[in-house]
Amino acid sequence: MAQKLTIAGIAAGVLMTASAALAQGYPERQITMVIPFAAGGPTDTVGRLIAERMSADLGQQVIVENVGGAGGTLGAGQVATAEADGYTVLLHHIGMATAPTLYRNLPFDPVEAFDPVGLVTEVPMTIVARKDLEPADFASLVTYVKENADTITMANAGIGAASHLCGMLFMQALEAPIVTVPYKGTGPAMTELLGGQIDIMCDQTTNTAEQIRGGTIKAYAVTTPARLDIFPDLPTVGEGGFPGLEVSVWHGLYAPKGTPAEAVARLTQSLQTALADPGIAEKLAELGTAPSSAADATPEALKAKLEAEIARWKPVIETAGVYAD
Repeated sequence: MAQKLTIAGIAAGVLMTASAALAQGYPERQITMVIPFAAGGPTDTVGRLIAERMSADLGQQVIVENVGGAGGTLGAGQVATAEADGYTVLLHHIGMATAPTLYRNLPFDPVEAFDPVGLVTEVPMTIVARKDLEPADFASLVTYVKENADTITMANAGIGAASHLCGMLFMQALEAPIVTVPYKGTGPAMTELLGGQIDIMCDQTTNTAEQIRGGTIKAYAVTTPARLDIFPDLPTVGEGGFPGLEVSVWHGLYAPKGTPAEAVARLTQSLQTALADPGIAEKLAELGTAPSSAADATPEALKAKLEAEIARWKPVIETAGVYAD
């Protein structure tokens, strides 16, 4: 028994020593931030801003690796099976909450396969159209869509993308089964909208703000409870009579399950430092969003958000009956 206790004590001591060493030395090399979407998209834009500032804080480079495909599940799956050593993280959006329902054979559990680090930001959505679409305002658009549901086309960046999810809510709210056209990313979808090949789209301000300002697309409404500072004249969907259409694309930072607590804590601290940077806040404001507060940029807040959003989106997706597999 004494020998067993001695071995147990030695083991505990080794673990404590390793833990202390990690706390003092982490990170000792570069960290890979996997973004499960194409470069240049709205989530990539947010991720690169955060990665740059976290690099300065951590003293090691946080490099971005874009692993697109399957609505973000390929990149998320890669991180779920990565070594849990604190050197691989995932920046994902609302798709983490919808994947369990959209993908009926999803190889990982978003709640159980990751250690949450913290919320990053919530990006508003905008309902936009090709610049020469006939309706002049949101009320007219609703009428137009209902009357032309068989011929009007709505773009999205693929099943599971934020634009696809917002589009599902839009169709359910209007009770109009619009013809949807999926693309391999937000970029191609926006290109088609700009070219007039597609009629409407619902997408994040990080992707639409510049085009709205330039007048190359027509904006009808924002999906937030209140109007946006950058577009004060753009009404909310609630003002248009559709409060159920309110949706934002929240982003969170995750590490593989089993990542040392000290590493997760340091990542959370660095994330909070990045989000508190006035320069980051200014750049995010230009995109129509704001950094998460210190209270939200925590593992507890992200876990609660993820679980609540899984419960919210499950009936929406099941009612639509559209699955990715």
